[in-house]
Amino acid sequence: MSLRYALLALLRVGPLSGYELQKQFSASVGHVWHAPDSQIYPELRKMEAEHLIEGEEQARGQRATRKVYHVTEAGDQAFQAWMHTPLEYARVRDPAHLRAAYLEAATPEAAREFFRAHIVQWESELAQWERELLRIEEVANPMLVRRLAVTEPEDRERTIAFKRFTYEGLVERARGEIAWAQRGLKLIDELGGTGRVQPNRGTARV
Repeated sequence: MSLRYALLALLRVGPLSGYELQKQFSASVGHVWHAPDSQIYPELRKMEAEHLIEGEEQARGQRATRKVYHVTEAGDQAFQAWMHTPLEYARVRDPAHLRAAYLEAATPEAAREFFRAHIVQWESELAQWERELLRIEEVANPMLVRRLAVTEPEDRERTIAFKRFTYEGLVERARGEIAWAQRGLKLIDELGGTGRVQPNRGTARV
């Protein structure tokens, strides 16, 4: 359900077409809540059916039209209710840490490759989030610029501060995952760097 509130957050800044919304989503909210187009467009239809948003057909050229969505009063109330409701945390599903728990069943080189790939992945995430932090500091993030344009002057620094705080948390998470994988590489060396795939002791015998 968090996807609809992410979409409402974007639309509360101003009306957007589905295409514009998808682009804004990828460049902002998508950093903390990934959702492909195959999820976004069906969710927009559900939200419109529930009267949280309204779509308006607008002319685009002589023949073409596009549908532009805006938040209804019910949608705004739903967003505010969500913001003031205690968060329900999902149980952890972490494929990387699950894999790490059983690396004794892999060869040392396979284990090293796992940790190296983990470092590469999180270095990419770190670089992306550090760029976003810089854009926030420079007020160069397009979505942030749109939001500040409809924000009262006395509330603008507060808006920037929470965006900065969010991405600082993402940067810290990425650095933590990189450090964890580096410790994993060190652990393999400390264990002697030798090993073999463990046999499947649960295989049934006929």
